[in-house]
Amino acid sequence: MSIVTIHQAKTNLSRLIEKASEGEEVIIARGAKPVARLVPVGEVKGKRQPGSLKGKLRVGPEFFEPLPMSELAGWE
Repeated sequence: MSIVTIHQAKTNLSRLIEKASEGEEVIIARGAKPVARLVPVGEVKGKRQPGSLKGKLRVGPEFFEPLPMSELAGWE
């Protein structure tokens, strides 16, 4: 785990991203106080498949009912 200041992070962002992509956690601090953590993004789990939730979700008839006037007033 590396700890760097915000200034160092701005100056060396590409290097820090490379470290994070290799699995190292990088902490970014403002002075001595840690404020952010740079970690690798997890693996992408595959492509989205249209229709993959077919039959798994249900919208009840109340969804199509008109909103009450009190609720509509909040949208204006």
